[in-house]
Amino acid sequence: MLSYIIQGKTKLSGKVEASGSKNAALPIIATAILNPEPVTLYNIPNIEDTKITLEILKLLGCTVDNKNGKITICSKNMSKTTIPKDLMHKLRSTVVLAGAIIGRFKEATFAFPGGCNIGARPIDLHLDAFKKLGIDIDEEGDVISCKCKEIIGRRIKLKFPSVGATENIILASVYAKGATHITNAAKEPEIKDLAKCLNCMGAKIYGAGTSEITIFGVKSLHKTSYKIISDRIETGTLLCATAGTGGKITVKGTNPENLLTVLYSLKEAGCKVTINRSTIKLVAPKRLKAIKLATEPYPGFPTDMQPIMGAILTKAEGKSIIEENIFENRFKYAEELIRMGANIEENGKMLEITGVDTLYGKDVMSKDLRGGAALVIAGLMSEGETRVENVEYILRGYENLDEKLQKLGANIKKEKVV
Repeated sequence: MLSYIIQGKTKLSGKVEASGSKNAALPIIATAILNPEPVTLYNIPNIEDTKITLEILKLLGCTVDNKNGKITICSKNMSKTTIPKDLMHKLRSTVVLAGAIIGRFKEATFAFPGGCNIGARPIDLHLDAFKKLGIDIDEEGDVISCKCKEIIGRRIKLKFPSVGATENIILASVYAKGATHITNAAKEPEIKDLAKCLNCMGAKIYGAGTSEITIFGVKSLHKTSYKIISDRIETGTLLCATAGTGGKITVKGTNPENLLTVLYSLKEAGCKVTINRSTIKLVAPKRLKAIKLATEPYPGFPTDMQPIMGAILTKAEGKSIIEENIFENRFKYAEELIRMGANIEENGKMLEITGVDTLYGKDVMSKDLRGGAALVIAGLMSEGETRVENVEYILRGYENLDEKLQKLGANIKKEKVV
């Protein structure tokens, strides 16, 4: 088990470069399954989730050449269509591989995905969409088998704008007969990036980034090179860490347009935020102000940023209200913050956070990816030493988070516990 050891009460200050997007990288890696020609990807973050995804591709028969952040994948000789259960259970995002495998081979076998335990995240929307595309589905225990003679384009209306379901429909429909039309589609920037990458290969996808997406089936794809977008959640995390410690930061190589609701909330809390095309500058006040926020599908406030914002509001002046509308089990980090001296009351899908003057370093446990990052930020804001245990969750989604925080002046180190 790995831990972060943090000495708190240091104002963060400096410049950092944003990493590539975790949530864009995984479905874009899956596009290589659809394309038998080589696909070269840039800006893929070196995190556990991408490592697991690339390992799955190797086991399926793909070749993966990873040199200094330039990853070339070739699925020409791929023949296996079963995703290994043990790797499937490690993270939820592996489910998008199913859409790509079905799209190319008209069959796939996989287990229900794993990942962070932040609430019910059923894949019924994915399976219902597959059925509408003419795919037969057989469930036996936790194993799902999908098969069809051909994929037929259909009109699919999602009950909820699920990011994963939208991605899987796109991937499964690239070679479909006719057109597939998705309504109530997810509008996240990562969806737009996925479509842009596929279109560079020769796919015909229109409307990505809006609630209506149309995919016209094509016969083939060609080789391509593609650079994925920056990670808006990592950017938001670094901004919040700086805001919570009363410092100032410049994040380069990012896209402010993809993070507007978070930037608005930080400004509302008293931060001075300046943006240009690819840079965000933030100067924190002496003390943050309490705010109210509610998570919603994009372009609303992102659920992935909710624990991060919750951490910095523990020392804000006044009472903050957070409403979680996406995942019902995303407040597990709050009990750890309370142990550090935070004044937090949970009421259903609401958190009431009354700001305190001081947090105190404690030994705390990371229970999921974003909640773990929230505890790191709380440690930076606290008196004394904080040990954040089980940081493997954090390593799943952040590339060198400790090193980037060190560059900003944080006293944080990684320690292996035997």
